[in-house]
Amino acid sequence: MRNSLAISGGPRLSDREWPRWPQPGERALKSLEDVLMSGRWTISCAYQGRQSYERQFAAAFADYCRSAMCVPMATGTASLAIALEACGVGAGDEVIVPGLSWVASASAVLGINAVPVLVDIDPDTYCLNPAAVEAAITERTQAITVVHAYSAVADLDSLLDIAQRHGLPLIEDCAHAHGASYGNWPVGAFGTAGVFSMQGSKLLTCGEGGALVTDDADIAMRAEHLRADGRVVRRDPVDVGEMELEETGQLMGSNACLSEFHAAVLLDQLALLDGQNARRVRAADHLSDRLGEIGMTVQDTSPGTTDRSYYRYMVRLPDEVLAVAPVDRIARALTAELGFAVTQTHRPLNDNPLHRPASRRRFATDARFLERVAPSRFDLPVAKRIYGSVVSFGHEVLLAPLDAIDDIARAFRKVMDNLREVAR
Repeated sequence: MRNSLAISGGPRLSDREWPRWPQPGERALKSLEDVLMSGRWTISCAYQGRQSYERQFAAAFADYCRSAMCVPMATGTASLAIALEACGVGAGDEVIVPGLSWVASASAVLGINAVPVLVDIDPDTYCLNPAAVEAAITERTQAITVVHAYSAVADLDSLLDIAQRHGLPLIEDCAHAHGASYGNWPVGAFGTAGVFSMQGSKLLTCGEGGALVTDDADIAMRAEHLRADGRVVRRDPVDVGEMELEETGQLMGSNACLSEFHAAVLLDQLALLDGQNARRVRAADHLSDRLGEIGMTVQDTSPGTTDRSYYRYMVRLPDEVLAVAPVDRIARALTAELGFAVTQTHRPLNDNPLHRPASRRRFATDARFLERVAPSRFDLPVAKRIYGSVVSFGHEVLLAPLDAIDDIARAFRKVMDNLREVAR
């Protein structure tokens, strides 16, 4: 039994305690206490004579992204939907969406009564394939969304060229890419707008949160209206007890504001981000070298990438391995050896149980619309192949010491040496 796999009842390769996520910084508790006693728990409460944490984070994150403006929001999904609507996308319009992504890439589009057009991905980066984007554009296309997926930055040069030639806004979804850069410039600052998620698993997190960054003042103003029930932050001085949000009557919105508690946590987390990313890159480079020695292929990134940020570490299994044991069994075997979750990628959006527009009456505006948004009408062979061949784990693991990272490589070797046992 000593050499048997843990999935078969043998001993685990590693009994380490792996890093947990999220990890608060030193000032988080003090900042949260400050909010608690401040008399102002959100931007939509009365002004208390000092700059809100929300305004502090908006300025700090805009500076971090080298963007002119940042509009904080309650979630990444809201940020994406509001970015699209701020760019003029509306009912019946088509939006190009990567076919391998979290379901919010499509549900945010549906949420503004637009049509997500699922497009296949690049086989090396797992990001939007520019050639597939070009082929999917029609007279109804009103925007392109690109996700910098897992640990890769998409081919922004090609995608920006396509967007500009067709007169379309490019929305960068940077939910996996806080701190990544392309051509020595932060992601999110290339497109018409960049959006971020600060959900609990993300590299920059406050539990639930989001943000939109842009250099376009009109888009920022529309986004402000859309996230605060049609109100915007006043530009003139505000007295204590007054509302800092002004009712303009220009554009109807809904409530997607970020609370003061969340903004305070984000300021704490932002100060830690670059140091954590550097540790992840060091560990990822080390692990990639070790896995390369046993024939594993890791996710690539586009040539223009100058800084990677690792949200998930992705390993593609060779065909000869998959001929013996399926990817889900291999993921479970690695999980059993290491004691942390090793999983597949997101399920492709044309065959994803979370992406079922027909299950909600709100999308049944008419039979034709339901046909247009039916996920099954799209063919995504590369996304399907990646889903069936890639295993991954979360970024917090890469914060472990390098000797722990060596355990991961040893677990892969152990599982590869016992594939017949995995397949049983």
